[in-house]
Amino acid sequence: MGRIVQRLVIFASAIVVAAYVLAPVSWLVSSAFQTETEIVSIPPHWIPEEPTLRNFEAIFTAGNDEPVTYDTRSGTDPAAGDFIPSTAENLLPSMANSLIVATLVVILNLLVGVPAAYAIAKIRFWGRNASVYFILITRVIPDIALVVPFFLVIRKLGMLDTLGSLVITYLAITVPFTVFILIQYFEGLPDELDKAARVDGCSRFQALIKVFLPLSMPSLVAVVLFTFLTSWNEFLLALMFTQTSASQTLPILLASFTSDFTVSFSFLNAAGVLAVVPPVIVAIVFERYIVSGLTAGAVKG
Repeated sequence: MGRIVQRLVIFASAIVVAAYVLAPVSWLVSSAFQTETEIVSIPPHWIPEEPTLRNFEAIFTAGNDEPVTYDTRSGTDPAAGDFIPSTAENLLPSMANSLIVATLVVILNLLVGVPAAYAIAKIRFWGRNASVYFILITRVIPDIALVVPFFLVIRKLGMLDTLGSLVITYLAITVPFTVFILIQYFEGLPDELDKAARVDGCSRFQALIKVFLPLSMPSLVAVVLFTFLTSWNEFLLALMFTQTSASQTLPILLASFTSDFTVSFSFLNAAGVLAVVPPVIVAIVFERYIVSGLTAGAVKG
């Protein structure tokens, strides 16, 4: 009897946690297919009564100076707030900017972080422990404390309002995490693998490419996911270093939708749904690697 009660408590707790986590996401998706009038109705409608794709259509036509039309059959009108915000712009350029920045950061992160982690994990040199501690310290510093130094460097380089400024600053944030995770994994691999590769005539670089990289795939995938999601979602640095649509990323554009005197919730929620689709797809595809990659090297023996 006690075991049954325990299972019921665990099951009920799981349902409460799942509802707490999934309720905002469910509302975001549902409201993206609702009209403005239906979204603000009381009580709220969790399931759209008259689903519409007009919100998504408006996202890709915003900013082209075309007249806005209203669906009178759905009971919406300008007075109800069913319109495209005057600050809205087409979502595609900002999505492309986010994708370009995230992809470049991932590639450069691997090019820098993998050799650095291998060298610290498998090569004994003076200052090795100090290097590890320095990497850990850089992760303790909050991003807000780095805004001014980053801004001064980027301005000195003449890279304000460019995608390159975001790539450089995002690398400074993500590379320490990449190195730390991969150090733990490489240290968990036997040193005999490295010695055997060297005996067979491999250089350090060849041993890394041919032996350690194939074995470290879970950690590499975890690093790629973390780097991609961090670059895709980052807001503060992108807000400071970009001013025009030529370099603004998706979070900045979404924030601009609420900078008018009025807010179109249907328009904003539809844009939010499109914004979360790419990272969700990436996370689902590589989900089985996430836990194993993040816990790599945690247990030795």
